[in-house]
Amino acid sequence: MQIIYILLCIAGAVLPLSQFIPWFSAHGLNVPLLFQQATSSHIPAFAWADVLVSGIVVAIFVFAEGRRHAMRHLWLPLSCLAVGPSLALPLFLLLREKHFYNASIKIN
Repeated sequence: MQIIYILLCIAGAVLPLSQFIPWFSAHGLNVPLLFQQATSSHIPAFAWADVLVSGIVVAIFVFAEGRRHAMRHLWLPLSCLAVGPSLALPLFLLLREKHFYNASIKIN
């Protein structure tokens, strides 16, 4: 599963950033323009609303699941929400998988 999570992390970083970097290069950090273009019609507004809600869900999941299993370095997937849930979630699942693997080695 770790290989799948790593591949999803790569896709979750490359795909969104491949769209944002050219926009950022052309417009800089123009937040009003970003907001205007993100809500310019129903389809972009739908996509951004979905990303926003997904990001909130991922943040709650990372925090709750991470604390429940006493995981370390939860700041890493939470900070990756700056790229998007498409990077933060598979990164957290990778870290969780490694945490469980390391815990099972210590038990044996």
